[in-house]
Amino acid sequence: MALLWITFLLGLTACQNRPFLTESIYQDQSLIVRLAVDHNIGSGHSHPATMTTQEMTTVLSGMIIEEPTSLIPSLPLPGQKNEPPRHPAFTAAEIDLLAPLLVKGLHSAKPDEIVTFYWITQQPPPNDRVTSGGIFVEGDELHFILSNYRSSTRYPPDPETMSYRDGRSNPLQPLVPQEALLTFSPATALVPSEQGFLKNPFRSKRREITVLFRKLIEYTTDTVHEPH
Repeated sequence: MALLWITFLLGLTACQNRPFLTESIYQDQSLIVRLAVDHNIGSGHSHPATMTTQEMTTVLSGMIIEEPTSLIPSLPLPGQKNEPPRHPAFTAAEIDLLAPLLVKGLHSAKPDEIVTFYWITQQPPPNDRVTSGGIFVEGDELHFILSNYRSSTRYPPDPETMSYRDGRSNPLQPLVPQEALLTFSPATALVPSEQGFLKNPFRSKRREITVLFRKLIEYTTDTVHEPH
């Protein structure tokens, strides 16, 4: 009886940690963009939020991945170029597809919703590689959560259920241990992580960065129009 009660509690915790998906923005065989209510993140967001596709493109273009260095460099996946340890999180082609969908999601989101994405970005048979996460806006701050970055969907199964994790139903759940660091360029538009923690010390720890996107857009505009 005690074992059954423990199993029930574990299942209940898992359900509470899973975001409640509310509306589908876009879906095909490799990319899913949905709205979700995530109680771990909270509510009261500045949604619906107004951003242009160009503004979102600027934000996504600034996302940088810093891979951990190792004595023995890993071989690139089939079809993947040998990238330096510090490189853009998204290619130009990926940004062109993802940016307008995230904008559409923010336009439709309610204050208690975030925009999630689940994307099979690489497909070396038989293992898919998934990039997933979510975004939400609070005032002039855009929060970007990167739960998976080219994570394998065939990571060893859950020892309790002996089944593989279903990232499609929980895009904010890491499928594998995440080692790469997510940062942003220019760094002047990045809110220090300590500030985000102090604002909400009860928020679950995630690989999340906060960008002052209004300041970023103003900076980009001023740079473009700066006389030579």
